[in-house]
Amino acid sequence: MNTFDIQRAVFARLTDQLTVPVHDEVPQGATTPYITIGEDGIESWDTDDSLGLETDVTIHVWSTYAGRKEVKDIMAQIYAALHRHELAVDGMHTVDCICEYQDNFLDPDGVTRHGVIRFRLTTEAA
Repeated sequence: MNTFDIQRAVFARLTDQLTVPVHDEVPQGATTPYITIGEDGIESWDTDDSLGLETDVTIHVWSTYAGRKEVKDIMAQIYAALHRHELAVDGMHTVDCICEYQDNFLDPDGVTRHGVIRFRLTTEAA
């Protein structure tokens, strides 16, 4: 199983459901707000007769809006787009997609608000 297929499915769902730009690598000169698909951690979810993965997908929200409203609104949109949604992952069937963690804070630059939201995506080979 190619875990990039999971990232591609998350990217497709977010770009389909949200109007905020979604990036894997932020282009030079990009303006906020925007979303980046960040780190992922993968564990085997195999059984005796099937192959599966549990993937933790971390999504970051970046904003220079004065206050937390913009970051929190975007995080709510991400939650609505992904939580309990069956993603279209090539060669896999989505068993579940659950939001496990959310946080937001002011970055050390004193200007940028940073939101972090993590989902656990359980998939099995189709």
